[in-house]
Amino acid sequence: MLKQEQEDGERGLADPNFRADVLTGLAARPRAIPARWFYDRRGSELFEAITDLPEYYPTRTETALLMQIGPQLGALAARNAAVVEFGSGSSAKTPILLRAIHPAAYVPIDISGEFLRHSAQALAGSFPGLPVLPVEADFLRPLPLPGEVSGLPKLGFFPGSTIGNMNAYHAVDLLRAMRDWLGEGARLLIGMDRVKSPDILIPAYDDAQGVTAAFNLNLLERINRELAGTIPVDAFRHRAIWNPDAARIEMHLEAQRDVTFSVDGRAFEMAAGETIHTENSHKYGPNGARMLLRAGGWTPIREWTDPKDWFALVLCEAQPLRTAP
Repeated sequence: MLKQEQEDGERGLADPNFRADVLTGLAARPRAIPARWFYDRRGSELFEAITDLPEYYPTRTETALLMQIGPQLGALAARNAAVVEFGSGSSAKTPILLRAIHPAAYVPIDISGEFLRHSAQALAGSFPGLPVLPVEADFLRPLPLPGEVSGLPKLGFFPGSTIGNMNAYHAVDLLRAMRDWLGEGARLLIGMDRVKSPDILIPAYDDAQGVTAAFNLNLLERINRELAGTIPVDAFRHRAIWNPDAARIEMHLEAQRDVTFSVDGRAFEMAAGETIHTENSHKYGPNGARMLLRAGGWTPIREWTDPKDWFALVLCEAQPLRTAP
């Protein structure tokens, strides 16, 4: 797999959107590369390892919450719905939802094609008779759903607080696009991480074993492999910081010394201490979460949180748009 990706990069077959985002991001000030490019095969595997870390509370908290509310979801979901999961990853939480609502079809969408196919195959084996229709796509771009689910009621599933990776402007755009893809009357079950103490947040994104650091640094490895990069990966370190003004954790790759390198034939220089901003993870209070969802065209109808109020699952509906209160 890695050898093939390297050969593809050398032949100029890397994803053109990846190339454009990296070159634009490295030339920008401050430098930044969108977090969606973390998820090549290795990045997807590392993220799944992160979800099992003792410091990383979101996955286990959301999973426990899903198991708790399963009977309520079964009563609230439309019969014979198609579940459309955005950014499905390993689909580890999905079986809980599928067992609760017994859907007519399942459509996992992910940017990492090989990882997606492997996960979809495993899930299909656990649910014989359920049509599993994987879509390899970047759900931040226009997205046609499989024809097999046309006419079925839709339940979007967006777990993991992935919405927090986007600033408010892009989050609203994505929510509006999801409304368009799923259609009026559709429902969306979305995970949203709560604001909490930095003493809890920072270790979740900078774990003692260094798995999150490897996940962040793998982005540089991918650039080198797919875009003929010469980035000295060992010259960079992972940083996770809490930005209270923006209510978000930020992940950066910080140069530990002055470096020069090239990507796709273009030369770059970075001074010691300069960073590449690679990810945001916004945290929401209850009112901020509801305002964001409504701005995106979704009306919250039910909300559940864990006993510590660390994480929320919100069920929304794409109700008819109104021009007056």
